[in-house]
Amino acid sequence: MSELIRKIDWPGGSSETEPLLSGEWLVTNGLGGYACGTVGGVITRGFHGYLIAALPTPLGRIMMLNDVLDEVRLPNGSLVQLGGEERANTTVKVHGADFLNEFRLEEGLPAWRYRIEGFVLEKTLVLPHGQNTVYIRYRVLDGDGTLQLQLRPSLNIRPHEAPVNTPIDVSYTLSVFEDQYEVIAGQNFPPLRLLLYGTAGALTIDRIRIREIAYRIEQSRGYAAHGDLWSPGFFHTEISKGHDATLVASTEAWETIRALAPDDAFTAEHDRRARLLAEAEELAHPETHAELVLAADQFIIRPAGRLADSARARAAGDEVRTIIAGYHWFTDWGRDTMISLEGLTLVTGRQVEASYILRTFAHYIRDGLIPNMFPEGYKDGLYHTADATLWFFHAIQRYLDYTGDRTVLRLVLPKLLDIVDRHVRGTRFGIQVDPEDGLLKQGAPGYQLTWMDAKVDDWVVTPRRGKAVEINALWYNALKLLEKWVCDEHREDAAEPLAKLAEHARESFNRRFWNPQTNYLFDVVDGETGDDASCRPNQLLAMSLDHAVLDEKNWAPVLQVCQEKLLTPVGLRSLSPDDKDYKACYDGDLRSRDAAYHQGTVWSWLIGPFTDAWLRVHPADKAGARGFLEGFSSHLSEACIGSISEIFDATPPYTPRGCVAQAWGVAEVLRCWVKTSK
Repeated sequence: MSELIRKIDWPGGSSETEPLLSGEWLVTNGLGGYACGTVGGVITRGFHGYLIAALPTPLGRIMMLNDVLDEVRLPNGSLVQLGGEERANTTVKVHGADFLNEFRLEEGLPAWRYRIEGFVLEKTLVLPHGQNTVYIRYRVLDGDGTLQLQLRPSLNIRPHEAPVNTPIDVSYTLSVFEDQYEVIAGQNFPPLRLLLYGTAGALTIDRIRIREIAYRIEQSRGYAAHGDLWSPGFFHTEISKGHDATLVASTEAWETIRALAPDDAFTAEHDRRARLLAEAEELAHPETHAELVLAADQFIIRPAGRLADSARARAAGDEVRTIIAGYHWFTDWGRDTMISLEGLTLVTGRQVEASYILRTFAHYIRDGLIPNMFPEGYKDGLYHTADATLWFFHAIQRYLDYTGDRTVLRLVLPKLLDIVDRHVRGTRFGIQVDPEDGLLKQGAPGYQLTWMDAKVDDWVVTPRRGKAVEINALWYNALKLLEKWVCDEHREDAAEPLAKLAEHARESFNRRFWNPQTNYLFDVVDGETGDDASCRPNQLLAMSLDHAVLDEKNWAPVLQVCQEKLLTPVGLRSLSPDDKDYKACYDGDLRSRDAAYHQGTVWSWLIGPFTDAWLRVHPADKAGARGFLEGFSSHLSEACIGSISEIFDATPPYTPRGCVAQAWGVAEVLRCWVKTSK
């Protein structure tokens, strides 16, 4: 296929700079580390930086290089700053905006092009896969003469989720050996190693503090919004046509850093991305699909922190793989991983990594549960989830559908049978089958066990304790899948009790969850305050999974109400607008945001269950199903360019919110795009 480019033209001199501040880019390294920032080069989040390294526990992801202030001195002596901003009261001036000609993603990698006094200057960057290293390259594409380039690395080495006003350690030291530079920030962090490739390059040491950087997004979210950065000095070099300059920053050993010259690093990453596109399903090759294939790659990682797990897996001839739920602040979550597995790995032709992921999570099963999530900087998971384990069954079936490989299934089958047994007898957090009706109940004080898991201090916003609709849809689906699997393995003795459990749950589900007054399903039955008739998208899983627990006669009315009350161009609302608890906007401080998180806020991933449900009711209408995805095409040019946001406001213009790049949003949109193309 032709070169994959998403281009955003920028008219120099425009007074409207908001797109430069709200548009973001993201590059990842396959370890959980990343680089990210705004199109305009202004750091607006505490997570923005050129190198956020993924390091072994207990460190986790560490902000190693926050910013690089880049300036160009022209032959006439004038100085142009390419990034950063100036503030005067409410007016914000973005440096370089007058000269920026276009921002583009070339095979998912960011590139800026500036037109400055007869010169065309390009800035690009790459993170070599599997390394905590960034290459930032500057080159002259057109123009006669030589430009003087000055690059000032600026940093506050800290955990990436730490407040931006984290005090800077006064003991930062700089060591120099020939052309190699190391910044050491105490004993807790590795050195930041810096290397400049360029003509007549050198570092001028001045050790300055850049005070009171303003982070506008942190301010809008109610967090600390001003902090200092420290700089060891500035690099200066010359660039002209055919003579580039590249700044390398890394936590790797010098031998590793020097193993890849800049051109080699860029070529290697472009080649890797070309292979990803070639290996993806043929139907994923049109331009939008291909962009999402590259976006999917950002979430699949070898967790750098869990060294013991990697050693164990490799000893068995295996590899550890997992899925980052979202950037910037999420780690790997069991639920998100299992929902995302098909779209991120199977649609994209990465079946081997899918098997790694399934075996990785099988190793973590405890008391019949897979982990809900792995906290940053910890090697052990937390297990407070009622649905992640049931999504595990779904993910295994999708793997079998794509590959026909039963090796993983045979390996985990005893664990799957134990999972069902643990759920029947009862496991952690009140998760247990009610023997009276065969439905799965869950709930424990202070815990949020379903995907609607917002919690502020001791306030669980949507506890949904009792028998939740999607939990029981997933339970029935898991039982039916396991019943077939044991039959296929000639274990008929184990199949019969599974069939009885499934039939009991199915009969009770249709009797208990159907609400004839509303013509759709209760969201929770036997809850703390009785049966909950809230209109939520969770009910779609009762008809969208491989084994639909809902009677077919009720598919159409459920789909209709979800289409009328919940569907938007970028996913589904989490609560109907006519509900008294509905919140249209997700903004304000943490408490305000979490109060709206599942109370109306639109979730991109929910377009997946809706599309599946639509095709259950209208199996011949793939064109209609495709139409529900079109809103995501324009979204790829906003927020995190080339990716899909976690959530959106519930009313036009459906402002993107939350994580700028979310695994299950990318996965489900890509999966559905392919599904509606066949």
